[in-house]
Amino acid sequence: MNTYRSPWMTEDLDALRDLARSFCAKEIAPHQARWRDQKHIDREVWTEAGAAGLLCLSIPEEYGGGGGTYAHEAVLLEEQGRVGDTAWGIAVHSVVVAHYLLAYGTEDQKRTWLPRMATGAAVGAIAMTEPGAGSDLQGIRTRAVRDGSEYVVDGAKTFITNATHADFVIVVARTDPAAGSRGISLVLVETDRAGFRRGRILDKIGQRGQDASELFFDGVRVPAANLLGGAEGRGFAQLMGQLPKERLTIAVTAAVAIETAFDLTVLYTKDRSAFGQRVFDFQHSRFTLAEAATEARIVRCFVDDCLLRLLRGELDGPTAAMAKWWTTERAMHIIDRCLQLHGGYGYMAEYPISHLWVDQRVQQIYGGTNQIMKEIISRSL
Repeated sequence: MNTYRSPWMTEDLDALRDLARSFCAKEIAPHQARWRDQKHIDREVWTEAGAAGLLCLSIPEEYGGGGGTYAHEAVLLEEQGRVGDTAWGIAVHSVVVAHYLLAYGTEDQKRTWLPRMATGAAVGAIAMTEPGAGSDLQGIRTRAVRDGSEYVVDGAKTFITNATHADFVIVVARTDPAAGSRGISLVLVETDRAGFRRGRILDKIGQRGQDASELFFDGVRVPAANLLGGAEGRGFAQLMGQLPKERLTIAVTAAVAIETAFDLTVLYTKDRSAFGQRVFDFQHSRFTLAEAATEARIVRCFVDDCLLRLLRGELDGPTAAMAKWWTTERAMHIIDRCLQLHGGYGYMAEYPISHLWVDQRVQQIYGGTNQIMKEIISRSL
């Protein structure tokens, strides 16, 4: 399994992987237990990553980014996953928020925020989900009402990654309640504005170091220039344009979780003895691991194909939906079987396999539930 090399890898990406691996080993891995206890990462992680050149890797150099492609982001995400981290919201910051700005922001918005995001001086978040609207984005109730040269934003959001440190939030809001999906817009809200409030960090069963929180907007006034896209009503189309990449990102992290769980389990079963022999030497263990190795390779090949499609500008919504639902369900299945091979120790928090198992579960929910993914696919048939 370790001899496989993704077809999109290059020498440049190999060098980046070495840097990302070193950073994650030094700045991410040692803090996992503490971050789970405090329910958020340290603010310094952002500036340290910025100083290392690991933020906004796929944003053009003219805006302070790394000038790379999605492949560069994927390498960092993989190395983050290999140390078992789900706390650092780097994917939301660099892959999601930065690219909403790059694709839809005005020149002033891009030059104001992207260089600061690349250094870690500013952290970005995006607020889609509401207490009463999850995968159904058309059900959102947050309002952004035009009042002269400003928008007044009112509403509540939940499950928002990076909420603790966010300096600005891209808010999905209704600018025309009567226009259905055509009445949705994206509005950039700075978090130091009056009326903005961060709620509690939510108590999750997994990904406990990640700061998913509630956000509240009570008459928050922002300049009309904070609208993304230059005109109202473009928000839903903007969201649909970016979601395939976000769903591929979930698939990438699922693939890494599978591979990490597999590697941990091979090591454990070769080290642990039972009934006078290594756990690995039982036929059931070897067959279970053989199946896991096969499925892990199939997942990786599918994800690699999707990534190559994205790099060519060819990744469509249904294919991204296939990748998201299938990889996350296979991950939960494979990691569960790997945990079983750990026996009772697999259920102990001191063993990484336990966190891989519980952290993986939400991947079938966020980014659009897997049931929604199947609906998207079925509409293309």
